[in-house]
Amino acid sequence: MANFKNLSIYDTMEKLDIVLYPEPGLREICQPITEMNDDIDKLIDDMFYTMYDAPGIGLAAPQIAVQERLIVVDVSESNNQPIALINPEVVQSAGEITWEEGCLSLPGVYAKVKRPSDILVRGMDREGKQIELEANDLLAVCIQHEIDHLNGTMFIDHLSGLKRSRALQKYRKLTEQPE
Repeated sequence: MANFKNLSIYDTMEKLDIVLYPEPGLREICQPITEMNDDIDKLIDDMFYTMYDAPGIGLAAPQIAVQERLIVVDVSESNNQPIALINPEVVQSAGEITWEEGCLSLPGVYAKVKRPSDILVRGMDREGKQIELEANDLLAVCIQHEIDHLNGTMFIDHLSGLKRSRALQKYRKLTEQPE
């Protein structure tokens, strides 16, 4: 498990339920967080706990039914580089990369998505300080994927109509949902 801000609360962390497509909240635009407080701090720890347990490399607040602009990511192999971003926004992007993406809210579905390979993202850290973070390759893809969730967009929305249709057919089959 990753290093958390306050290890004494490790025992109080809870695994949150990840909402699954087609949950309507996944299509809503999230509200900005206006101030840091103990509830947001605990939510960040719970989101990391949930993400690592899933297992995943990123989680956005709407994926746990919280309509606020908060993401957590950790693309390290040893789960020791957690990044929490509050009100994140990509302010610069360059290059292009194609990466096979999946989503904790669409389990079992994967598809290649083109995104910028290098980004500069701005937001607040868990102390409420404004930060800028340069990211490339997998970290850039992961941050963009999670920011998309804050805007009601899912990775399948970046696919052609045919590929999106096939991905959703596979998902329905995996989850035994009617077409």
